[in-house]
Amino acid sequence: MTTRTAVVTGASSGIGAATARALAAAGFHVVCAARRSDRIAALAAEIGGEAITCDVTDPESVAALAAAVPVCHVLVNNAGGALGVDPVETADLGHWQQMYDTNVIGLVRVTQALLPALRASGDAVVVNVGSIAGRVAYENGGGYTAAKHATRVVTETLRLELNGEPIRISEVAPGMVQTEEFSLVRYGGDQAKADAVYAGVDQPLVAEDVADAICWVATRPSHVNIDELVIKPRAQAAPHKVHRS
Repeated sequence: MTTRTAVVTGASSGIGAATARALAAAGFHVVCAARRSDRIAALAAEIGGEAITCDVTDPESVAALAAAVPVCHVLVNNAGGALGVDPVETADLGHWQQMYDTNVIGLVRVTQALLPALRASGDAVVVNVGSIAGRVAYENGGGYTAAKHATRVVTETLRLELNGEPIRISEVAPGMVQTEEFSLVRYGGDQAKADAVYAGVDQPLVAEDVADAICWVATRPSHVNIDELVIKPRAQAAPHKVHRS
């Protein structure tokens, strides 16, 4: 069998890196795409994949990624993230712009660029990494929840528009996931505040849990489309309802 190719954006850490490892273990040739060249180079060497430096907010960078991938069987749009925890009244609109540019416009840009490669595979899957923030609003998270709601709607729209083509469209929407960077970036590098997010929570999800879900979605039989998969730790009933000891 011809080796299948998977592209993972935001592969330099967290869910993206874990997903690249999971897909490689499932037999894919994985293209690790992210801004931090040193990290994806090390990851690609580890899993026998390929590293392509890519900023999803830069059209030329994304075009270079697409030029290097003539055939793509799985695209995981993982690049994204959250910035700030301010109420709407005092929100940093620069942060809102960055979140929208990465989580939404970047996702669309990469998908547009790789659609020819996805079509060329004859049997492709696009997995967009959303969030439970794309389903429920919560205080002090307006910018991120708005962006992830948009991620969800873009996913639904693509599924409608590409119906009849050999391309499945899915979203994996995690709840609380403890990774080395997500909350640290959101809190502007304040480690104490980042750690407090997970304080007292018995086993929040880790990146490998979400990667396992993404890999499962991506490896279903070609007639099976997993529209959306919401995954949360047992301790989390909702964004605002988390059991802490």
